[in-house]
Amino acid sequence: MLDDAGFYAANSLVSDRFLLTTAFNLLFTSPLKAGPITAEGRWISGHRRVFVAESRLLDADGEEAARGTGTFMKSKIPLSSLDGYEFPA
Repeated sequence: MLDDAGFYAANSLVSDRFLLTTAFNLLFTSPLKAGPITAEGRWISGHRRVFVAESRLLDADGEEAARGTGTFMKSKIPLSSLDGYEFPA
C-alpha cells in the first residue's frame, strides 16, 4: 500500500511514460489496529526523469502506523504503446 500510494503521487505528474519504482524505504511506527487502513501519498521532488514521493498508512483512528519514501523513474515505455492507454482527444 505504501509503494502504491507513493507511485500514484509521483505518477500524477507524468502523462506520457510508465513509472518504475527504483527504491523504497519503509518505517513501521506503530502496530496496526483492527479496522480500515488508509494510504496517503504525496510528491516531494523531481520533474524530469526521477521523482521522490512519500506515503503513510493511517489506522481507523487516523494515527500513523507506517511511513515510506520512494524514488520512481520514468521508463522508456510510452503509455501510448500499452493496451488501454490513449491520450485524451
